[in-house]
Amino acid sequence: MFRCNFFGFAATGLLALGLSGPAAAQNDFIIVQSTTSTQNSGLFDYMLPKFQDETGVEVRVVAVGTGQAIKNAANGDGDVLFVHAKASEEAFVADGDGVSRSDVMYNDFVIVGPPSDPAGVAGSSDIAVALAQIAEVEAPFASRGDDSGTHKAELNLWADAGVDVDAASGGWYRETGSGMGATLNTGTGMNAYIMTDRATWISFGNKGDYEIAVEGDAKMFNQYGIILVNPEKHSNVKAEQGQAFIDWVLSEEGQATIADYKIDGQQLFFPNAN
Repeated sequence: MFRCNFFGFAATGLLALGLSGPAAAQNDFIIVQSTTSTQNSGLFDYMLPKFQDETGVEVRVVAVGTGQAIKNAANGDGDVLFVHAKASEEAFVADGDGVSRSDVMYNDFVIVGPPSDPAGVAGSSDIAVALAQIAEVEAPFASRGDDSGTHKAELNLWADAGVDVDAASGGWYRETGSGMGATLNTGTGMNAYIMTDRATWISFGNKGDYEIAVEGDAKMFNQYGIILVNPEKHSNVKAEQGQAFIDWVLSEEGQATIADYKIDGQQLFFPNAN
């Protein structure tokens, strides 16, 4: 597991942002386009009420795969983008769809699998070797296949391992086209290996006899970022409220809230805002 490194944080002065009074009453919510991992892990249920209590601004989350979240935000269907595919996030800003991007937090990806471990990868910390072994023996592997941040990361790892999963599609390699929770349910049902973010795995309630098989490779680092949707491109964007949310997430209070969120004593996300 990666270790958390805390940096200095600047005070945000949210009360100076003018979020009370009649104007706030008319614009008392923002829409955040985000991922299934942040929603399904329970993080938003834990942190968003704290932000609302402080500012009076409700945060409504649209939880989809990162690819879809970026498309939605590019169409102006939201005020803030909070996802985990850094290259795509940077492209979103470069294209003028977002104002700027900031690191928020990280966790890591893991490969989970059945106790029978048909590829013999249990205990491995070398993801390229593990994926090559899975492909060599054609052990079942369930992929999200949904252009999410997890799916994008998984495809990059297969490429690094020299495996053409397109050629294997429909055989030992199965795309569910679903979110992380549904893919975990499908994959465990077919005794397949599955790549998931650690936070979703910790919070997943249907593990059965599955265990983490591969973990600890630096290539499995999973960074999350946050971006204000560009109000100059989409006039409906609530820039003031959206920026207030971003400032809070990046503040000492917001970062501490992320760090404090645990399930069964296990920390799910590690804040690393600059």
